[in-house]
Amino acid sequence: MSLLKSFIEVSADSHFPIQNLPFGVFKPSEQSVGRVGVAIGDFVCDLSAISDLALFEGPLLKNTKVFHEDSLNSFMGLGKPAWREARNTLQSLLSSENPTIRDNKTFRERIFHSIFTVIMLLPAKIGDYTDFYASKEHATNVGIMFRGKENALMPNWVHLPVGYHGRSSSVVVSGTNLKRPCGQSKNDADVLPFFTASKTLDFELEMGAFVGTGNDLGQPITVQNAKDHIFGLVLLNDWSARDLQKWEYVPLGPFLGKNFGTTISPWVVTLDALEPFICDAPTQDPKPLEYLQENGKNTYDINLTAALQTKNMTSPHVITTTNLKYMYWTLTQQLAHHTVNGCNMRPGDLLGTGTISGPTPDSFGSMLELSWKGEKTIPLVNGEERKFIQDGDTVVLSGQCKGNGFTVGFGTCSGTILPANK
Repeated sequence: MSLLKSFIEVSADSHFPIQNLPFGVFKPSEQSVGRVGVAIGDFVCDLSAISDLALFEGPLLKNTKVFHEDSLNSFMGLGKPAWREARNTLQSLLSSENPTIRDNKTFRERIFHSIFTVIMLLPAKIGDYTDFYASKEHATNVGIMFRGKENALMPNWVHLPVGYHGRSSSVVVSGTNLKRPCGQSKNDADVLPFFTASKTLDFELEMGAFVGTGNDLGQPITVQNAKDHIFGLVLLNDWSARDLQKWEYVPLGPFLGKNFGTTISPWVVTLDALEPFICDAPTQDPKPLEYLQENGKNTYDINLTAALQTKNMTSPHVITTTNLKYMYWTLTQQLAHHTVNGCNMRPGDLLGTGTISGPTPDSFGSMLELSWKGEKTIPLVNGEERKFIQDGDTVVLSGQCKGNGFTVGFGTCSGTILPANK
């Protein structure tokens, strides 16, 4: 089978070939309004313009206005048949064999914008955000640090995907700067806590899954049909103030150490685009309860990196490389567990995977692990070193899947830490 190609020139290393077509929300200029687009090569394809030109001819999207909105929520709420109809239509319209847009200069001028000049917005209005703790390597590493090898994993960890409800209002799009958080901390030798700006600020290399279609209250989503409810994936940086978190998390879990900011990438890569990269998940032992049992391939081979750029560096330096396929609990298991009690999900809800760590020290997904609780330093390419994030540091996450002659990627997810409020 010949490789599908677009009439838009796409470089070999681009994350956005015609095989990808991730969805996002953008503004062509500061004065314009947000609308839905897809990325292809160095361009954003304006779906509101395609709709206005009556080029969506399928029964589910003909005459639709969902692409004129400043979020993906309405489109995601239409369900998987509509997502697939949009993707198939766009692959046809952007194909090198289709003259409809290719040979019409007026159409091209209305539809395409430079990806370097548009303003990217959050892809969805996020009603609820849940963060999981689903990497066995990460949970084991953290457990060893704070409880010792004998008690590394809590008894429930191998039986269910552990998670907590995060703060959706502080989820921000890539490129948004965040201030160093303040809160209470306490040293082991101290009797009383003290108020401070976080001194051990960290990133967590994660992915996020956007819920497309939800479920009614009281009606769980099964692990077998969970894929039909997941619209697509983004990169996610779950920034973490380790010192604040350490003091506050007992007995109810993270609070100020997490809710000051979570950064996501602007482009949502659909599960259809990721289907060529589906692979086996890790073997689960003991066998999970029946409602979490899956058959076949249920995760994706997505190469992930985290890079750090200090104020003295001209480009980011990769400090870890990992892969989504290492995750013990899959995305579908996470969604099934989230709803097994009848919890209702809605279009635009966001599920974080939890830190994705691999089996080797160079694949750990946080600075807490890379520096092993600050006991060693992380060398950088310019001779600097870090244990945790300093003011002015920028963290850049990236992810991609390598296909036969093409790459399906997520772009980048970046953020810079500014000094705390005085």
